[in-house]
Amino acid sequence: MGETTKLSTILMEAIKVNKKPFPWLKAFKAGVAAGLPVFIGILFDNLQYGLIAGLGGFAFLYTFPIPYAQLAKKLTWVVLAITACVFLGTIAAPYPIAAAILMGVIGATATFVFGAFRLIGPSALFFVLIFAMTTGMPIAPEEAFIRAGLAFLGGVFSWLLAMSGWFFKPHASEKNIVKRSYIELANFIDSIGTDKEIEFQYRVMATLKEAEQTLVSGYIPWRTTNFYHHLYVLYNYSNKLFLQVVEHFINQPKIPPEIGESLRIIARILDSKSIQDAAIIQLPQPNDMDEKTALLYKEITEAKDSLLKSNNDIKEQVHIVSPSVKRVILGEFDKNSIIFINSLRFGAFTILAAIIAYEFHFARSFWIPLSCVAVMSGATAVATFHRAIQRSFGTIFGIIIASLILVLHPTGYTIALLIFLLTFITELFIVKNYGLAALFFTPNSLIMAEVASVNNYSFSYFASARIIDVAIGVIIGLIGVWFVGRKSASSRLPHLTSKTIRSQAQVLYATRYFQMKLIVNPINLIK
Repeated sequence: MGETTKLSTILMEAIKVNKKPFPWLKAFKAGVAAGLPVFIGILFDNLQYGLIAGLGGFAFLYTFPIPYAQLAKKLTWVVLAITACVFLGTIAAPYPIAAAILMGVIGATATFVFGAFRLIGPSALFFVLIFAMTTGMPIAPEEAFIRAGLAFLGGVFSWLLAMSGWFFKPHASEKNIVKRSYIELANFIDSIGTDKEIEFQYRVMATLKEAEQTLVSGYIPWRTTNFYHHLYVLYNYSNKLFLQVVEHFINQPKIPPEIGESLRIIARILDSKSIQDAAIIQLPQPNDMDEKTALLYKEITEAKDSLLKSNNDIKEQVHIVSPSVKRVILGEFDKNSIIFINSLRFGAFTILAAIIAYEFHFARSFWIPLSCVAVMSGATAVATFHRAIQRSFGTIFGIIIASLILVLHPTGYTIALLIFLLTFITELFIVKNYGLAALFFTPNSLIMAEVASVNNYSFSYFASARIIDVAIGVIIGLIGVWFVGRKSASSRLPHLTSKTIRSQAQVLYATRYFQMKLIVNPINLIK
């Protein structure tokens, strides 16, 4: 009975549709990034080259609302990785075993990098897809540089499209997270003395942590703006305000509502066209304040007034420290690192799925490892089962749609229009449910991969062959997670817990040592 309930719960969560708003602009840009290169290829009477350039359009799918400084670096590496995948896929196409091994290496590397640097995005999925699709093209190693160059051009176009928003709102992500920090802090202060107090406290902590990561990732040493400096100082004030509230007001009577409203006003100032509006906006002052509340209100007023300070006055308060790339990578090369272990597992089962596909001579066999990769991309074991259910149902119905389209033998600009529409709809629904996105992503990928050879195949061929491929890939992916990965995290908890305790002990010892030095010789504080 318990197992049945658990399975039904997993199924219901897998088909649940999120209430997030549709990302209309992003979806439109994604459609343009994928469809326009194909359109240009057709314009020059070379559909095949247009489709290869369209592979570079997948780079846009790694675009997320992060600081443009981070997005520029991230997409640059994505474009270069896609270019390399197309080049290697063309070279390795005649050698199935080499292609299988390379597919696993690509998947493991992408998984490791995205995990180590905490990057948002589909991780290894599209790199493996592009490599696999390239190996399925007509074997022509001599065209490796041409194909890679075309994919690079498509990727550069995606990069430009993704970065176009920088001209209008260069610090949109940083502003939004700082604004959200003040709103969450206001909600927390309003919840003091209620049963929601702990919940809102954790929400503030999570938001402040996200704000720190966002501001650090948006920092460019050789180009910092006045607005960025103001945002960073305002973030520092939010940290100080939170600590002040936790120290003096937890389990105390309610704080005057004017305090929370003052914080919301600061958030609204950030939304205004000019932060100089802070000069004419007055914060509501509580009628009756004790000493602690007065100090808190004074700190909030200083936070608002910091928006009016000149860049030279606040620049000295900005101190950005971020770990080096070398330190991050070496820090995850550890036998107890979950990211490292998951990357090895990911690569091993991708290789296994590819070898099975190639050795048993499945038609267009790259769909087997691709389905395996899609399933294993789940963040947790439960998420993997969700992904397996979503991938299975979405792909089955997507294959039917693709097969119906392909038997009609679309040609010319119809193909470019279909790729645009299917990519557009995929990006609309990816925020709602992965299964809904797979319903449109599958026919899109099939059209790009199969359109050159579709004349020889029937509806029944496509439907049966792809469903079998997907089923085999999903099963291999589930085996990889269930029998290898389900205890990988819990088995490392003792090591990680002891490491955390040792780190806390070192911090406490260093703090105590510093305090003792000040007691013995207070002049050290000046030094």
